[in-house]
Amino acid sequence: MSTTPAAFPGGTILGYPRIGRRRELKKAVESFWAGRTDAVDLEVTAGALRRETVRRLVDLGLNPDDGSVPAAFSYYDQVLDVVALLGAVPERFRDLLDDEDGSLELDGYFTVARGRGEDAPLEMTKWFDTNYHYLVPEISETTPVSFADHRVVREYAEAKEAGVTTRPVLVGPVTFLALSKAADEAGEGFHPLDRLDDVVAAYAELLRALAAVGVPWVQLDEPALVTDSLDVPAERLHAAIASAYRALATDLATGTDDADGERPAILVTAPFGGLHDDALALLAATDVDAIAIDLVKGATPTTPVPGLEGKTLVAGVIDGHNVWRADLTAKLDVVEPLRALGAGALAVGTSTSLLHVPHDVEDEVFGEGAGTTLDPRLRDWLAFADQKVGEVATLARALADGRDAVADALAASSAAVASRAVAAGVVVPAVRDRAAALTDADFARGPYAERAAAQAARLNLPALPTTTIGSFPQTPEIRKARAAWTRGELADADYSAAMRAEIGRVVTLQEELGLDVLVHGEPERNDMVQYFAEQLDGFAVTANGWVQSYGSRCVRPPILWGDVQRPAPITVEWSAYTASLTEKPVKGMLTGPVTILAWSFVRDDQPLGDTANQVGLALRDEIADLEAAGIGIVQVDEPALRELLPLRRADQPAYLDWSVGSFRLATSGVEAATQVHTHLCYSEFGEVIGAIDGLDADVTSVEAARSRMEIVPELADAGYSRGIGPGVYDIHSPRVPSAGEVTELLQLAVKSIDPALVWVNPDCGLKTRGYAEVEPALAHLVEAARAVRAAL
Repeated sequence: MSTTPAAFPGGTILGYPRIGRRRELKKAVESFWAGRTDAVDLEVTAGALRRETVRRLVDLGLNPDDGSVPAAFSYYDQVLDVVALLGAVPERFRDLLDDEDGSLELDGYFTVARGRGEDAPLEMTKWFDTNYHYLVPEISETTPVSFADHRVVREYAEAKEAGVTTRPVLVGPVTFLALSKAADEAGEGFHPLDRLDDVVAAYAELLRALAAVGVPWVQLDEPALVTDSLDVPAERLHAAIASAYRALATDLATGTDDADGERPAILVTAPFGGLHDDALALLAATDVDAIAIDLVKGATPTTPVPGLEGKTLVAGVIDGHNVWRADLTAKLDVVEPLRALGAGALAVGTSTSLLHVPHDVEDEVFGEGAGTTLDPRLRDWLAFADQKVGEVATLARALADGRDAVADALAASSAAVASRAVAAGVVVPAVRDRAAALTDADFARGPYAERAAAQAARLNLPALPTTTIGSFPQTPEIRKARAAWTRGELADADYSAAMRAEIGRVVTLQEELGLDVLVHGEPERNDMVQYFAEQLDGFAVTANGWVQSYGSRCVRPPILWGDVQRPAPITVEWSAYTASLTEKPVKGMLTGPVTILAWSFVRDDQPLGDTANQVGLALRDEIADLEAAGIGIVQVDEPALRELLPLRRADQPAYLDWSVGSFRLATSGVEAATQVHTHLCYSEFGEVIGAIDGLDADVTSVEAARSRMEIVPELADAGYSRGIGPGVYDIHSPRVPSAGEVTELLQLAVKSIDPALVWVNPDCGLKTRGYAEVEPALAHLVEAARAVRAAL
């Protein structure tokens, strides 16, 4: 049993944003990629950000001396960091490993993430139910596994020099392997968890190295314990947890007052939901020293748990996944009864890492005399990362000293929550009445066969029609024009002329390349969700509310605070202008209701399904106007369909019902001859194939290049019988696929799916790529389509 003293009496958090308040890390990484700076420059910027973060967390109230401050920095991705820690790279990248210690230099680290030449990068998919994406490790029987990278040790020493004792944070060994995929060279029946002993041995070496430099605590994240949607039976997962933490916690002793130990104290976390049945007891039965549980999405334990004696229970009551200010009195009502569970000590924490929220509400004040970017009333309802650290510190003080010690803070939080509930715009009767009047007919179109015939007659497309997903590269000139217009430095007419000129250039390029269905390229859009949020009632947007999506990709999620309605058309002018420039079909481009919710910070005071239907109705009005303007194809993107999928299978049918319903509500008001497309990406699609079919889109494009058409046989097996565009060009990597590579992928697709149903398109929009990559890649895409078309 653990004898570690009570941990984190002043509260703790499970992680903190790592991109920098003004995206300093993003800019430094991209400068390194472009060759403008070297690895030393990047290390200097990253080190400064790390030191700034730990000092900030101490200023906000976390203890600088006891490991309450987490060290959760990453140059790209926390799962890739474990790949680097272990030297566990796929065979195609083994030449990047150092010959002596098996480590990766920064160049190699980023190459594994981004690919090179014909070597595809690691696949990317969603991190549990967040809008963050992680890189999927590839593990086989022969994958090298050792303690190869000492960066975690160096970064602890760096913080210690700055006067702060940090707590290194890593993805736990069981979750790392549970999220990995079997490498191509793995034997039949192999599962990455077969390498658990090797991985745990490497983690044990790391813990010894951390103990040797005086690290008091280490945090190992095991969110695999909150989901039953992985391809690992719960029994095997639990056995792996017991085995791993017997080796790491029991076999490696912690230090005492009289002797140094072989390991730091271990905090195991389980964010993003409630623990499996008996999982808290499973962790309590190990000799780990502290356990953090998510009490925002997970149920609150009510009965004593054997084995918690001598351990610290970290109560994750402050929401790390959304931005609403907490009612601190209500949170204390949750925390205080946890003393009855029998833990040796009780600490307050966040439910997840604060990686998923922006840095600071106070950053929404900018410019001398400019005021704020958010209504002061709305700002008072919000808590970003810094405010959440403050909430944790307040609750910790109340837990230690009583509620009277923080009475003013408790009263202020209650007042903010109360004012939000009654504010104008939170409830709009006309919106509620329209939603209440919906009938089944509003969620359905006519038979697909009739629609397909009408669309074929109208569009007259060749076999294997080619198109793109929507956006084209956002050049510096586009960004400068939009920024100047936003600041009021560019007149509306001049801005419109600049955007129309860019649309004309994109249309000409698509016609020269020979694409069959064109798009306008979306030069006017800053982000596929923010653009719509800026023009829908019930949303607000931030100036500096940046959140990391993957790698160097950052987004500013809008804040959906009230009832949603569309005051005016949003995209019709741009689509109609595009159609006037070409004889080819043009797609109108919209973002779907589920994705708008998933990539926003959404109100938490009503069911998500109700909010989704409000957004669906606003989009239904927009689609009607596009159709009236003569647009024959409308694409409603839902890349986040799987993202919001509950982590427990029992909760998934209800989610799929309302999510599919909101899409059908948006798209079911059109005529049979109007073709409805949708696009999905970043997903493990196998879990939602039924929902993909249920969307009833005429054409669905999906991300498929990195997985080499993995979804196509799954769709065929499921009997999918409408248009399908499996992506043949991975836009998340800078590499340009050859015509032969694209042809091979397309041939794989038409072997599994009726070629009459297949469309040819990239994996995703082209916004983040440059024209030097996009033009040859699209030329190869068209070349491959023509070659396969000729062979049919």
